[in-house]
Amino acid sequence: MRRGCGVEDGEHGAIRIAPDEVAGPIAELARFGAHGETGVWRTVYSPEWVAAADWYAAQAEAAGLAVRRDAVGNVWARLDGTEDGKSIATGSHLDSQRPGGQYDGALGAIGGLVALRKLRERFGQPRRTLEAVALCEEEASRFPTANFWGSRAIIGQIAPGDPEATIGYDGETIAAAMRAIGLDPDRCGEARRDDLDTFVELHIEQGPLLEQQGLPVGVVSAITGLRHYAVTLHGTANHAGAFPMDLRRDPMAGAAEIISGVVNTAHRMGRPAVTTVGRLAVEPNGAAIVPERVTFTVDARHPDPAARARLYAKHEALIAEVAARRDLDVSWEITHEQDPCVCDAATVATLEAAARALGVPFTTMTSGAVHDTQQMAAVAKVAMVFIQSRDGRSHTPEEYSSPEHLAAGVEVLTEALRRLAY
Repeated sequence: MRRGCGVEDGEHGAIRIAPDEVAGPIAELARFGAHGETGVWRTVYSPEWVAAADWYAAQAEAAGLAVRRDAVGNVWARLDGTEDGKSIATGSHLDSQRPGGQYDGALGAIGGLVALRKLRERFGQPRRTLEAVALCEEEASRFPTANFWGSRAIIGQIAPGDPEATIGYDGETIAAAMRAIGLDPDRCGEARRDDLDTFVELHIEQGPLLEQQGLPVGVVSAITGLRHYAVTLHGTANHAGAFPMDLRRDPMAGAAEIISGVVNTAHRMGRPAVTTVGRLAVEPNGAAIVPERVTFTVDARHPDPAARARLYAKHEALIAEVAARRDLDVSWEITHEQDPCVCDAATVATLEAAARALGVPFTTMTSGAVHDTQQMAAVAKVAMVFIQSRDGRSHTPEEYSSPEHLAAGVEVLTEALRRLAY
């Protein structure tokens, strides 16, 4: 990978980013909610999150950007253009998993600030307005049904009753958490934006593909769709020794067959299809008892709309067939659904051209994780830039991306914003 001292302007007027220009602020931001040596525990509207949002606003002001906070606490930093029209925006979220790492979300929020500061210093006022945003919530780590609270507010998808109905793991409503830090949950609708032309999110990959290919950067052409099922199989509890196998209505045996089957279905479909069973509950959960009831989750994802529909159909057919054959009562609930997002082709091409001009090795790829970008696609043209994650790790304190890869991602983002706004 090409990397000089990282600060000179290259041909085409491109801006170079020194690794410590990104790694330094990420380390500073990680102080707010620091957990152990490398982890971050920073849930939305917590004291740690408030401190992080204040820090971000101060950094934006120091960079010469106009700062405002919207009705849900998203922090916007603005560099006005010479022409009227919709803004070009970039950013990501400030909240973390419990605990998470230093880079998830933080890279995109900080990378946007670095890009706007460097563009302002090098080229002055843009033709089109540029904005960087630190979104208030993406992880649902404090409120499990918040689901992209910050970006959903921007696209007008928080209904009047949602703040009181969004309940945290500790029983508190998100409305109460907002009031505690001076936000009015009745004003969430005021965060809506209809003046964004393009949104580009810089993010760590959260998977192993870039590392396997030896590449620092990926340009994202599509983001996966997902469906979460909660499946319940109900049979008859009986003695584990005295009840014959052929007479049993065993929901654990049915669950084992279904779990193996849905995972194998994704294997057979091949990349980028994925299916995960991550949670299992057994009643009565005794070592010598055929269970009465087994409940488990199925997380199925694919970025292609047609292939996604086939994946879901295969899963549902298997669940129904196994339950019928084993004489089990079955029900399932779709607890979360996210449509795939195909990124804007012209914006993807701009990112690819930026990487080529800078000499940054890259591939064009799909995202297996969901992101705020999917929400923003309702009001803007969207695309994403990924950087390599060591060992593909994320949502853990062990999450790590090298300073050189951080800088490469911000360089590609900065050059793309230059092409879009100047």
